[in-house]
Amino acid sequence: MSLVTWQDLCIDALDVGSQSRFWSAVSGLEVADPADPDRLTGPTPRHTVWVNQVDRPHRVKNRLHLDVDCASVDDLVALGATVLAPSSETGFDWTVLADPEGNEFCGFERGADQVPDYRLHGVAIDCADPEHLAQWWGELFGATPTRDPHGDWWTLTGVAVDDRMTLDFGPVPEPRTEPNRLHWDVVGRAEELLDRGATHLWDQPQWTVLADPEGNEFCVFPPR
Repeated sequence: MSLVTWQDLCIDALDVGSQSRFWSAVSGLEVADPADPDRLTGPTPRHTVWVNQVDRPHRVKNRLHLDVDCASVDDLVALGATVLAPSSETGFDWTVLADPEGNEFCGFERGADQVPDYRLHGVAIDCADPEHLAQWWGELFGATPTRDPHGDWWTLTGVAVDDRMTLDFGPVPEPRTEPNRLHWDVVGRAEELLDRGATHLWDQPQWTVLADPEGNEFCVFPPR
């Protein structure tokens, strides 16, 4: 039984128009209204990405970042991304990049004939205790996380936008110091999540802002 269901993703931005155009091109989503470009849409409501106006610039490494498919890293650079660490340096099959406002994300080269229409395939979450946080979110989504046999990563599958998109929880040594510039929204009952260990941050007219056990903000919308 799940206590929450996935609603959408949110990206904080200083320049909403610029970031919306960038992430639309990267993700394969469409800007819903060019005159008010804060919403990217796709084939279902779960594919929605909101680009939210904030006055905080990127200052520290994000604890949440997106993993994206691309034909080539050069394509992402041509859109305005900056390479931070090529795959030859990471030792993995992805390149670490930054969007025009400095938000880190990882690009996975698939080749032009293998890139899907929707190109966001994962959200990576930096954790002090990835097993605990993956288990906590797994209980809310009604799913069981799996452990990477080659490391300390834990993954939830089938709880986000589609069956392909994963939530990947990995260990980092540094503590959390800044609000996240990326978060997801869920549909659920805030009081039930508070009983499970979430922390209340503040209320909005249509949703409640909570934090998970490691302080990551997320928004809860009541069931309709």
